[in-house]
Amino acid sequence: MQNMEQIYEQYFETVYKYLFCLTRNSDIAEELTQETFYRAVKKIHTFKGDCKISVWLCQIAKNLWYDECRKNRKKLETSEDTFLEIKDSDNTEEKVIQNEEKMILYKKLQKLDEKTREVVYLRITGELSFKEIGMILNQTENWARVTFYRGKQKLKEGDENEREKGL
Repeated sequence: MQNMEQIYEQYFETVYKYLFCLTRNSDIAEELTQETFYRAVKKIHTFKGDCKISVWLCQIAKNLWYDECRKNRKKLETSEDTFLEIKDSDNTEEKVIQNEEKMILYKKLQKLDEKTREVVYLRITGELSFKEIGMILNQTENWARVTFYRGKQKLKEGDENEREKGL
């Protein structure tokens, strides 16, 4: 077993990206990432090794996020400003266009059901395997794969419908 410092360095980004997918807020994601590793240090003796440590950490992170939602009694924000912010006024036109394209994608993703959206976020942003996604969401690898595929199909259908309408 690696020491916690190595685990932190190796998996911080994965846990942070996962939480950012769930929260869509960098400050909350960072705070919950820190809390995830704090809990992991306290509970490392309960890690059985039957899954990857990154999956175990993401499960802790997910539970912390759910606790946070219950505690604050508010749902995930879908506000446009929580996704993307143009940080500097001297951004190039290319960055603005990229941000607009990301905004369009995030808006489309919001139209998916919660589980499908979570699978797509984990796969694209978290760069997790279908097996890891299945483990995090207490489902099978095949379920994660099928859910991701169906989500992509729904996004494509939305694009085709917009083209037909001339948007």
